[in-house]
Amino acid sequence: MVSLFEILHEDADLLVLRKPAGLVCHPTKGDEYSSLVSRVRIHLGFEPHMIHRLDRETGGVMVFTKTDEAGAELRALWAAGLVTKEYVALVHGRMPLGDGALDAPLGRDVSSAVAIKDCVRSDGASARTRWRCERHFERPDGVYSWVRVWLDTGRKHQIRIHLSHLGYPIVGDKVYGLDERIYLDFVVGQLTESQQQRLQVPFHALHAERLWFPWKGSECGFVAAPESWFLEFAAGQQVPWFADPFAPTPESRAARSETSSAGPGSFFPGGNSQDG
Repeated sequence: MVSLFEILHEDADLLVLRKPAGLVCHPTKGDEYSSLVSRVRIHLGFEPHMIHRLDRETGGVMVFTKTDEAGAELRALWAAGLVTKEYVALVHGRMPLGDGALDAPLGRDVSSAVAIKDCVRSDGASARTRWRCERHFERPDGVYSWVRVWLDTGRKHQIRIHLSHLGYPIVGDKVYGLDERIYLDFVVGQLTESQQQRLQVPFHALHAERLWFPWKGSECGFVAAPESWFLEFAAGQQVPWFADPFAPTPESRAARSETSSAGPGSFFPGGNSQDG
């Protein structure tokens, strides 16, 4: 029997779970286990309300609601800025320790061959990211930083774009990392061993670790620690390349690369509802 997901909390209104890195949120042309929404549907036996989403390679805390009333209430909290999501990221380079913020508008990167790629541009949609660089760690090939991140807006790929724009791309990022050509090869299933070595990890090292919001007169908070490969990399250990357990079929890869973008300056309900 397929393990659907790890449940962090469940009651009459909410289903809070850990989304694994590699699993898409939205239904695909694959089987009933090929997306998070379809797995939640199997678990509940009815259509859930997906209030926010994470990119395919981003793992971490996600919350669904079970009723129309709960869905409307949580969306209102999100729209009011009362829902907080906290991410952790591993980035290339020695980022200055301490807190920082970046206000930099985002829009489509028209110079890129990658259809889903956005960039910082003056005529883009407003975007603000806050971070705290907590520590540095060394590996044989260089210095890296452990960064905690919060979103004040919810633009597509916001965290990944902003950190890369600052000169500290996220480890393993196929689009905003060291070479976007890696992504073009990835979508057709043709990553070479050399490209895997450059990426170092199969998924980008961005994780939605915490989520909290006021609910029913109290504050709800949920935590999901990063996956083992993420922690091993941050500990300086060798992370052997492993097969993506949720990899799309060769037939769906190219189609997904063309349709997964929500467009320039995409903004999802609730402001901070999409990952970086």
